[in-house]
Amino acid sequence: LASTMSTSRVASLLMAAAVAASLPLDALATDGSCGSGIDCGAGIFHESLPYAPAALEPHISSETFSYHHGKHYAKYVNVANSMVEGTNLAGRSSEDVLLSAHESGSAGLFNNAAQAYNHAFFFKCMKPGGGGEPSGRVAEIIEKSFGSYAKFREDFAAAAVTAFGSGWAWLSLDPVEGKLVVTKTIGAGNPLTDGLKPLLTLDVWEHAYYIDYRNDRPGFVNVFLDNLVNWDFVNANLEALVADK
Repeated sequence: LASTMSTSRVASLLMAAAVAASLPLDALATDGSCGSGIDCGAGIFHESLPYAPAALEPHISSETFSYHHGKHYAKYVNVANSMVEGTNLAGRSSEDVLLSAHESGSAGLFNNAAQAYNHAFFFKCMKPGGGGEPSGRVAEIIEKSFGSYAKFREDFAAAAVTAFGSGWAWLSLDPVEGKLVVTKTIGAGNPLTDGLKPLLTLDVWEHAYYIDYRNDRPGFVNVFLDNLVNWDFVNANLEALVADK
């Protein structure tokens, strides 16, 4: 942590954020080989969807998932694994690999490892019957960080809609400032490279929505926020940050 913020202050802020989510982190694992969190911590995996491919219809179709999860995400995983094979990054998590590639300036490896991480994270950010205003501590911290849920929603939607070309909108914890922040990244960008801790993301690459929404990105963003966000997962991410203290 940066010296501008004491460890005790960060700990108190994170403890204030903690809440026992209605889904424990282990329940978010996507298959028997993966435990809690983004990936297994022993390689980059093509994780299963945490719901049936048709479970988010009519908002996201199973056809979209057949391409988005079954082809795009799978390719990023396969390419990243092929690039680290035989190196000291083989068997490392997608987070480790993307951060190492960012530090070394290896753009190709960063793009594929980051996209593997981003997609695994994104699919867990949604659930059937999700969306709307959050509950629990995340709601309190959104209120403290943005002034209201409405302002957070406005900022997040703006980030998603204005990410030029292909990119991502993020809600993250800034451990230096001790608050939640909304950012956008272009291409494979990830807030981890800026020292932020991702809590929620929305994929606004066209392959995430074009089958169902054509060029109506704002419509897709609204549906995500109103009908799909998995606030249990966001709360679980906050709890995991506390557990790491």
